[in-house]
Amino acid sequence: MDNHIHPTIFKISKKQRSEKLNQTPRLLWFTGLSGSGKSTLANAVESRLFEEGYHTYLLDGDNVRTGLNNDLGFSDEDRIENIRRISEVSKLMMDSGIIVLSAFISPFQKDRELISNLVGEDNYIEIFVDCPIEVCEARDVKGLYAKARKGLIKDFTGIDSPYEEPTNPFLHIHSDREKLNFSVDQIINAVKEKLSF
Repeated sequence: MDNHIHPTIFKISKKQRSEKLNQTPRLLWFTGLSGSGKSTLANAVESRLFEEGYHTYLLDGDNVRTGLNNDLGFSDEDRIENIRRISEVSKLMMDSGIIVLSAFISPFQKDRELISNLVGEDNYIEIFVDCPIEVCEARDVKGLYAKARKGLIKDFTGIDSPYEEPTNPFLHIHSDREKLNFSVDQIINAVKEKLSF
């Protein structure tokens, strides 16, 4: 760290903010291939948590790339930086007492480990949204897989860039086999205890 940078010590602590909101801030990290259903699932989980009185915020890949990370491409280096920035933003939001949900492909295991290390292993809840690539391609309303297969999009995860499946996720959702409401119930039931203060 630069010798001229001196982070401010705030008067209000993360613990005080959590007490005020009556919840424990956590990071629910949805990872999976493009088209696996990460965003749909994260949206549905956030809606349910919000209805139940939790204070939440959802960070989504495409939304973040149109703003905060609009200077990044899809090379391995840019993907790593994309996840690093999202991790830092998630950590700041958690410090405010918020439960953060993040839906990003995040294809590399070492990057997901970086997230866990940054926010704290107890705070990181990894949800693997598993779906066969052929199903993801069939669902692909944006036509991204077709473009990638024609060589029009380079470094596309699952085509010419790898996706490293989580080895020990907190939850393993099979979005091609499970109804959305069933998956949402499964997640809510599994995380509720971790969110209570």
